[in-house]
Amino acid sequence: MAIQDMIQNLINQNDVVLFMKGTADFPQCGFSGKVAAILRALGVNYCDVNVLEDPDLRQGIKEFSNWPTIPQLYVKGEFVGGCDIVTELYEKGGLQALISDKV
Repeated sequence: MAIQDMIQNLINQNDVVLFMKGTADFPQCGFSGKVAAILRALGVNYCDVNVLEDPDLRQGIKEFSNWPTIPQLYVKGEFVGGCDIVTELYEKGGLQALISDKV
């Protein structure tokens, strides 16, 4: 399966997907850890995808979203953004609304 197809399948099969460095339980960078902590604070069940396990996936998600950095959050198939955008949405209450509307 091509990496782009694999990414699309993950996004299609899960309401909330976080492409991150490391895992939800053991983040490997501060930005990934921050987004995971926000999702945990909201009580959101999500699929965590460790891009460090596969260099093709790490590059593939950047091409898929046309977004240069990791982490990347998807909610119901929609790209939300990276750490800065997710943090800002969370602080303004927008992330909670987005998730409750979609999930």
